[in-house]
Amino acid sequence: MFDGRWRDAVDRRTGPVGAALQRHGVTADVLTATGLLSAVATAVTVATGHLHWAILLLTLTGLHDLLDGPVAKAAGTASVRGAFFDSVVDRVSDAVVMGGVTWYLVSTRRGHLAVLPLAILGVTSLISYQRAKAEALGMEGARGGLMERAERMILLGAGFLSSALLVPDLWVLLGLTSVTAIGRFLRVWRAAEGPPPRVVAERPRSRWSEGRVDSRWRAWREERATGVRASRTGESVGRWRARRREAPLASRSGRVRRAQGRRVRVGRSDSGDSVSS
Repeated sequence: MFDGRWRDAVDRRTGPVGAALQRHGVTADVLTATGLLSAVATAVTVATGHLHWAILLLTLTGLHDLLDGPVAKAAGTASVRGAFFDSVVDRVSDAVVMGGVTWYLVSTRRGHLAVLPLAILGVTSLISYQRAKAEALGMEGARGGLMERAERMILLGAGFLSSALLVPDLWVLLGLTSVTAIGRFLRVWRAAEGPPPRVVAERPRSRWSEGRVDSRWRAWREERATGVRASRTGESVGRWRARRREAPLASRSGRVRRAQGRRVRVGRSDSGDSVSS
């Protein structure tokens, strides 16, 4: 909800803070990594029963996640790799924090209620998967909802105010998170109605068509297809024969071969006349 409605307002206020951190040498990857450390510290604090201290550490974790984007924009280092790293760390942080809550419920002998944080974690992962899958399919319907990551952290922090308030808070968190997951599913389902776009698979180009094979056989095939080389060859052979008939042979051996050829043709004609007579 915050991401969809108040993203522009949040960016205007966090932009100067991100620029100031970037001038002091803080990078987006450092903020993302230290946010994971804050999440681990939050989980340990919750598991040991120090819920009030967990509120402070959870707030610090949220600040790291809020400022790594503006720092990357201020430094001009926003990239696909950074977005991937931030998304993976967010999922790990959620799992670690919910693991700490589970540990606390087990330690306080809450029985089967210890499964409640695991159910919240499962639905949270479903929300993230729906958005990632929809974006991979080219659809934008899996955004927004009641319980995105910022809202979940705020509501979970409210549950850390008191041990008696924690379990009801977890039930509310599970219900609202499930509503968000169902809402995203329905929006993507409606957006995906109708026949899928037809994708024509491009035929893989062979080594022959890519011109990687350079051989005499390929050159001969191309000459056969175009006929350029053949016409030139035929033209040159015709000119050579014409010159042979018109011009006298310059060498002695050539004159001798021509005289011998004439005598052979005359002898054949004489023998033919005698046979016919």
